[in-house]
Amino acid sequence: MTFDATGFGQADSRYIPISEHGLIGDLRTTALVGTNGTIDWYCCPRFDAPSVFGSILDADRGGSFELAADVPTRTRQFYFPDTNVLITRFFAADGVAEIQDFMPVVDESREAARHRLIRRVVCVRGVLPFRARIAPRFGYGAEAHTTHLEGHAAVFRAPSLTLALTATAPLESDGLDVWSHFKLLEGESNVFALDQIDDDLPARSCPRAEAEEQAEATVRFWRHWLAGSQYRGRWREMVNRSALVLKLLTYAPTGAIVAAPTTSLPEQIGGERNWDYRYVWVRDAAFCIYAMLRLGFTSEAEAFMGFLCERGIMSGAGASGPLQIMYGIDGRSELPEYELPHLEGYLGSGPVRVGNAATHQLQLDIYGALIDSIYLYDKWGQPISSARWDEVGTMADWLCEHWDQPDEGIWETRAGRRDFVYSRLMCWVALERAIRMANRRGLPADLPRWRQCRDAIYRQIMRRGWSARRGAFVQALDEDGLDASLLMMPMAKFVSPTDPKWLSTLDALTADLVSDSLVYRYDPTASPDGLHGLEGTFSICSFWYVEALARAGRLEEARLAFEKMLTYANHLGLFAEEIGPTGEQLGNFPQAFTHLSLISAAFNLDRALG
Repeated sequence: MTFDATGFGQADSRYIPISEHGLIGDLRTTALVGTNGTIDWYCCPRFDAPSVFGSILDADRGGSFELAADVPTRTRQFYFPDTNVLITRFFAADGVAEIQDFMPVVDESREAARHRLIRRVVCVRGVLPFRARIAPRFGYGAEAHTTHLEGHAAVFRAPSLTLALTATAPLESDGLDVWSHFKLLEGESNVFALDQIDDDLPARSCPRAEAEEQAEATVRFWRHWLAGSQYRGRWREMVNRSALVLKLLTYAPTGAIVAAPTTSLPEQIGGERNWDYRYVWVRDAAFCIYAMLRLGFTSEAEAFMGFLCERGIMSGAGASGPLQIMYGIDGRSELPEYELPHLEGYLGSGPVRVGNAATHQLQLDIYGALIDSIYLYDKWGQPISSARWDEVGTMADWLCEHWDQPDEGIWETRAGRRDFVYSRLMCWVALERAIRMANRRGLPADLPRWRQCRDAIYRQIMRRGWSARRGAFVQALDEDGLDASLLMMPMAKFVSPTDPKWLSTLDALTADLVSDSLVYRYDPTASPDGLHGLEGTFSICSFWYVEALARAGRLEEARLAFEKMLTYANHLGLFAEEIGPTGEQLGNFPQAFTHLSLISAAFNLDRALG
């Protein structure tokens, strides 16, 4: 028995809540560590590789790395301050111990290829017995493997991947899994290290002293990186954590930024809204660049620009225009979607999907998101090159021909194309920012044409995107449904945040889509999206709502809404994509969209408060 669709019902004890996890990573891949000490999501060697530990999607078939005290305990989890080193503490009658989980971030390509995952167990008071069970299930649990044990080392070998486990504790094996039982006295420790190996990358041990050195080096790396943040506002701890999350979601070899490190965590328990987010959405990544630039992290913006340029992403010529909505972390354009029927899904919420069929949707708003981020990079980072400007010009010229057509929109609906107002809004942003760049730097451009199209979009939104009956800007032209994406209107500088039409829209959105500071994207019963079931409130929209209130001068409401939103974060300050009816985290976790909007809301609310 699992939770019902509202989040109530009898729980399945094999699964812990999505929010009961912390994230570690090495800028190439990540792992989710539960508050119970279990790693139940890990893909190797990169974000979009098949899972090795995937019990968050199937407790029986997915595979996991269990490590916990072998007596009844209470647990607490926190990050070593200002880092992505995760500490899980166990409090028992006879002692206190902790697991330090981290992945060293190394520059040397040979060592980086190990994707070393270290679990360091330390008894800090008294005495505690521990148990470990390492049960990898390669290829999303579909690929057979063998296990060879020799002393304090084990090699897990599958056709696609070989992993080596080294430990300072005694190991046993049944030819498939490995387990260990040990007792630690105060001051004692044990180490488990998991590495990818191959013919060119032999197994290596990880003695206690080396594990401690690598832990210290990993702490230094993250603290040195975070020291580059220029944010000194009221919500520094939450903003810093969000920045660390966004950095963890960066794929260092290419500069790509994934939307989330997981696939198929459900937007509704028992529903079908389960998607693979381990790819680069142009929109999400562009918004990430905005957030990083706000904090002063220009090198991340530069790396993403390199990803766009080196892989020719802005000079494409597909059926949907120069850009696709998403790409692989290596820049590949094909991400075929398929289901894994052998996995039951989190709490039975199938199907489990890999790939994403939305790849070739037409979503015109991505042009505005991308050109806006290029504009900001050109302004706050480095002036863009002539080649990049040529690509911006190509996109602007293409938009002049194609902006006035229906598309699938920002929410990737699967009910057919419509004339979404948000898509028109971001087409306006694309042309307006391109015009600004051309004027500021004297760059060549067909300015009369761009201005004519920009103004035509503005007039169309004002004429057909406004509903006098609702007293609000609406989801689609000539319709009456509302959409929280329109909270971006004042942020995009399309409309004054105190314009009577906008204030009326804000009131309408508050009445229809807001619940205790939480904001729904839209009402799927009034605006069918081609999918069954309902969903939770969308956290990026909740932070957009905070910004809209602040810009409208409603500062007390904005601050209260922001503080309320922070209470929905998990114990580590992490957010999934959505918040369910009883406050539970839903959807892929943690979500870049949510954390980048938190940064933006905190930055602008701080500025408004003075």
